[in-house]
Amino acid sequence: MTSREIFARNLKALRKAQKLSQEELAHRAGLDRTYVSALERQVYSPTLDAVDKVAKVFNVSPASMLENI
Repeated sequence: MTSREIFARNLKALRKAQKLSQEELAHRAGLDRTYVSALERQVYSPTLDAVDKVAKVFNVSPASMLENI
């Protein structure tokens, strides 16, 4: 599994666990909703800044967003 796939899976799982829409997650992270959607669909690889922003919303370490659980 690639880092992009792992990040996408973790992003979607955490978002759903916290019952956040893509729009709400994007707002909290300071990202565009279409970018969040593209990350979940593996259209783009996340930037390091995006990993940091998303991790802060979920109160997890950026490294954990890339861990294959």
